[in-house]
Amino acid sequence: MEIKRRKTKTIKVGNVYIGGNYPVSIQSMAKTKTADVENTVRQIKELENAGCEIIRVAVKDSLDARAIKKIKPRINIPMVADIHFNWRMALEAIDNGADKIRLNPGNIYKKDEIREIVSASKLARIPLRIGVNSGSVKSLNSKKLSMPDKLANSALDYIKILEKFKFSDLVVSLKASNVTDTIEAYRKMAELCDYPLHLGITATGLPLQGAIKSGIAIGALLLEGIGDTIRISLTDKPTEEVRVAKAILQALGLRNFGPEIISCPTCGRCAVDLIKIVNTLGNKLQASSSQLQTKPLKIAVMGCVVNGPGEASEADIGVAFGEKCGLLFKKGKSVRKVTFTNCTDILLKEIKG
Repeated sequence: MEIKRRKTKTIKVGNVYIGGNYPVSIQSMAKTKTADVENTVRQIKELENAGCEIIRVAVKDSLDARAIKKIKPRINIPMVADIHFNWRMALEAIDNGADKIRLNPGNIYKKDEIREIVSASKLARIPLRIGVNSGSVKSLNSKKLSMPDKLANSALDYIKILEKFKFSDLVVSLKASNVTDTIEAYRKMAELCDYPLHLGITATGLPLQGAIKSGIAIGALLLEGIGDTIRISLTDKPTEEVRVAKAILQALGLRNFGPEIISCPTCGRCAVDLIKIVNTLGNKLQASSSQLQTKPLKIAVMGCVVNGPGEASEADIGVAFGEKCGLLFKKGKSVRKVTFTNCTDILLKEIKG
C-alpha cells in the first residue's frame, strides 16, 4: 500500500521544510527551564543525537525569551518558542532569534496583540503554529458542538484573523487527549485548509499508554495521508518521544532510520533466550555509527522452526534458532550455523558488510 500524502503549502522552519513533498519531520520539546541554558542545551543535543529535527522550548518569561539567543548558536536544529498568555513573550522570542512561534488560540486571542505578533513574524520571516488544545480551546461556548468541531472551528477562526492580516506562513495542530477526538479533528481540518498539519496527542498519561495512544492516532492519520510533522507527547525523557516517533514513521514506510528488527514473541518451543539476543542487538545498533543507523535493512531474529526459517529467509539478514543452534540467512539463502553466544556479533558483522 502506498500512502498518498495530502497536498499542502510548504513552510520553512529554520533549515527544515514542513509540508509539500518533504518528509514528515520529528519534533520534541525540551523539558528544562529554558532560562537554564546549560541544561537546555544539553537536553537539545541529546535530542539531536536521537533524531529530533525541530525543538520547541517553553517561553514563560523574559529570561526564557532571552535565553533563546544564547542557546541557538550551540544547537543544530530549528528552535520553536512556545507562547501562552503573555503575547509580548512572542515578540521577545522573535527578537532573540526563534525560528517559529507557537500560539495557543485559547489564551492569546486579542486581535491587536495578534497583529503585533504577525508584524514581528513578517519582519523576521518566520512562521507561526496555531496550536489548539482540547484543554484550553476557546470558542465555542455551545455545548452542542463536539470536541472535534470545537478544535477545528477554533483553528479556522484564528486562521481567518491571520489571513486578514495578510499572513499565511502557518502550521496547524489540533490536539486532544482523546484518540478519536484527535483523529476526527484533524480529518475535518484536512478538508478545510491546505496548511501543513502538526500531529500529536496531548496529556497522554503513563509512558506506555502515551506511546500507544499516539501510535494509534498519528498512525491512523498518516495512513490517510494527513500529517506533515509529528510530536509524541510522553511523560518521560524527551528522547523517548523521538524513539517512538521514528518507530511510527518507519513502521508506515514514510521514513527510514536504519535496520529494522523483526523478532518472534517467543513461546514454549523457543530453546534460547531470544529476548536477550534481541535487546542486545537493538542496543548495539542504537549505539552504532550513523552510517549503520541509516542502512535500510530488515533483520529477523526468530526462536523456533514454526515460522522462523520462513521469516528469516525473507529478511535481508536473519537467524532462526532450533534446539541447539541457529541457522543464519542472508538474502534468502542459508549461510551457516550460529550459536546463541556468537549470534549478535555475527549479525552485526554481516550488517556492516
